[in-house]
Amino acid sequence: MLYKKENGWKKIEKSDKEIIFSFSEKYKEFLNIGKTEREFVRESIKLAESHGFKDVSSVENLKAGDKIYYINREKNIVLVIIGKKDIVEGINFIVSHIDCPRLDLKQNPLYEDTDLALMKTHYYGGIKKYQWGSTPLALHGAVVLKSGEKMDIIIGEDENDPVFSIPDILPHLDSKVQRDRSSSEVLKGEELHIVVGSIPSKINNEEVKEFVKYAVLEKLNEAYGMEEEDFLSAELQLVPAHKSRDVGFDRGIVGSYGHDDRICAFTSIMAILDYEGIPEKTAVCFMADKEEIGSTGSTGLQSFYIEYFVSDMIYKIKGQEYSDYLLRKCFWNSRALSSDVNAGINPIFKSVHDPQNAAMLGYGIVVSKYTGARGKSGTNDADAEYVGEIRTLFNENNIKWQMAMLGKVDEGGGGTVAMYLAHHGIKTIDAGPAVISMHSPFELASKFDIYETYKAYKLFYK
Repeated sequence: MLYKKENGWKKIEKSDKEIIFSFSEKYKEFLNIGKTEREFVRESIKLAESHGFKDVSSVENLKAGDKIYYINREKNIVLVIIGKKDIVEGINFIVSHIDCPRLDLKQNPLYEDTDLALMKTHYYGGIKKYQWGSTPLALHGAVVLKSGEKMDIIIGEDENDPVFSIPDILPHLDSKVQRDRSSSEVLKGEELHIVVGSIPSKINNEEVKEFVKYAVLEKLNEAYGMEEEDFLSAELQLVPAHKSRDVGFDRGIVGSYGHDDRICAFTSIMAILDYEGIPEKTAVCFMADKEEIGSTGSTGLQSFYIEYFVSDMIYKIKGQEYSDYLLRKCFWNSRALSSDVNAGINPIFKSVHDPQNAAMLGYGIVVSKYTGARGKSGTNDADAEYVGEIRTLFNENNIKWQMAMLGKVDEGGGGTVAMYLAHHGIKTIDAGPAVISMHSPFELASKFDIYETYKAYKLFYK
């Protein structure tokens, strides 16, 4: 092989291992309190403000060294340090996404059957549906009541909270209804219903026919002021109720829900918060939404939000000199890391990878020239010159990295936000850690790779 990976753990001193493990503890803590986009953004705001970043709405003019943040509908957060050079000479973007595969409640979710109250869900993103059955789930989200008041809901994270679960069928009776199904239909989408109640209401009202369902509505009304119609203006998500944990006798792996892609979001946040001094070029940490469903909507990368906040920065730096030409020139001179995870080789299912072009846990950040599927469809495919820049940057600064693609040709594939950044003329390449069991309720990532990703991102901002 022309390029040989070096296992990072083999050359790690005890003091370095302590730093790596300490950083991973911060990451685990953040994951546990930021399981949804809204929660992640809120916690990021707290961190940003504690490090001197100001809400851009309170700032009229910008100059080198200023630290600001933008918020878009509680689904995007953008952290910025204004650089020394003219912003038109380009920006160094690190862009990750903070949405994760999950189950969303349908808009009319609640019903009663056989004296049990259940709620219907709709899965979000690419999941293996059977992995979500018979496992404790927590309910997170927001409800806008008829009065217009917004209520935040988190049920199932505190050890004293109830949890929710999708009941699977027992193996004694599954031979005709489930056993011969394909893996994608072991649990079908319309079977992903959660049990939410079993005790009937004691109300004495002839109009009430479903007493268990009514008892659930009584609980929701008592706790949040909700009526059944309020589900129509709600965003409620079901996520695994478990916490992030160390995996293995050596504790070298973090197991958690949401590594894809909050592992990149957290490391890019910490990299810009820990940046000392003023960068040469403006540094931007951008956390996007809806990548898992195609980067659509007003908070996804296909929206014009990136144009909005960059043009706002240019205007607050240059004032009346602002023009659309300056915005386009700024983008064309910019560089970006599309910070997303790649698939690490799973030793149980090695056959789906080309080992010579695959990522492994514990070998550092993964750089991907292209992703996509079916002949590189839906990919950015970074040019050789930019790959060379990143290669030189990491090699000269002792960043442990590996080059990889997402599985064998024709095996499958996937995409990231890279191509939407590249549409603006921004030089872009994918870079993030390897993950095993991606899109499952419990993904695996190496602590070494997490810290090496943080180091790589911090270097890129420079």
